Amino acid sequence: MYRIKFAKYHALGNDFLVIDLTRRRNLPINFGSLAVNVCRRNSGIGADGILVLTNSRKADCTMDVYNADGSWAERSGNGMRCTAAYLYAGRARKKRIAIETIQGISEAEIIKSEKISFMIRVSVGSPVFETRLIPMKSRHRFHINLPIRMAGVSIPVTVLAVGNPHCVLFIDNFDFDWQTMGSEIENDSAFPNRTNVEFVKIVNRGRIILRDWERGAGATGSSGTGASAAVAAGVVTGLLNRQVEVVFPSGSLFVDWSDNDNIIRLTGPAAFVCRGEYHFEHR
Repeated sequence: MYRIKFAKYHALGNDFLVIDLTRRRNLPINFGSLAVNVCRRNSGIGADGILVLTNSRKADCTMDVYNADGSWAERSGNGMRCTAAYLYAGRARKKRIAIETIQGISEAEIIKSEKISFMIRVSVGSPVFETRLIPMKSRHRFHINLPIRMAGVSIPVTVLAVGNPHCVLFIDNFDFDWQTMGSEIENDSAFPNRTNVEFVKIVNRGRIILRDWERGAGATGSSGTGASAAVAAGVVTGLLNRQVEVVFPSGSLFVDWSDNDNIIRLTGPAAFVCRGEYHFEHR
């Protein structure tokens, strides 16, 4: 039996359990199995995923993301903001925080803090459109506004990676079962590592409404890399500006894809929920 301390944070409803191992030796457990158990809404604590923090020689910490289904994720924009909020509220107490992931080091900046809520800007890197690097099985080098077949129907999509894979669809409204479609696209054979799916309604060139289906977590309140992918897809298809407000049911994220350094920067809230201890019987 392991007694695992956690702190729960959320970013516009996308909630995570932060497990800080920076001051202790790594737990000899399977974090995927832990995520499945602790993220259950009824029998666990409940979350979309866990953030496992360990020591880094190059940054303030290393962050690994495990989705609620136990799968590992390359990056999470919301997770990085939750991690930055956790570190700032605890031991860091500095406005600029460096977070290492398998994709490299991302910089987070605390723009505003009020007791348990924070406004944070993070860099999520440069988007990648080459299909073999996303990865996506395609005869095209770039899959931009090109069709994929779902249930015998061709649907135009733009596919890219923002540290993790994304499939973006521009739609007129949400009057359809986008969650079922999201699940089908996530698990389509074209995506060897599965994919996140974004359904985007354009309000104008600087504002979109987004519903997100996250790989390994399903429909979540918001997605940082999803918002970034949606804006990047809109820019390359000529539909959006490089600075866009992305509206979710619980609030907005602000995405800025710089024309100077090709880096996407994401600004949005993160908030503390609670802390506690979870007893995990590892088999």
